[in-house]
Amino acid sequence: MDRVRVHLIIEGRVQGVWFRESTRREAVSLRVYGWVKNLPDGTVEALIEGPEDQVKKLVSWCHEGPPSAKVTRVRERPETWQGEFSSFDIAF
Repeated sequence: MDRVRVHLIIEGRVQGVWFRESTRREAVSLRVYGWVKNLPDGTVEALIEGPEDQVKKLVSWCHEGPPSAKVTRVRERPETWQGEFSSFDIAF
């Protein structure tokens, strides 16, 4: 099973719509690790690690987000898996 790491910047109406908590819950259900946080420019940033198929599912989910979000763009950058996380958290 390949383990991967991906860094995301999610654009659109993604703050104030439960995006971070919804992402955290989705990540926990998929058993992937990392963090998600709001950025000052109104975007959401996420760093995700785990089995490739589960990470892909979360990345796909981030293209839609929770019902009240309106995602306009997801910038995705693959990184080298490091295995540094044991949970998925909301970062501040």
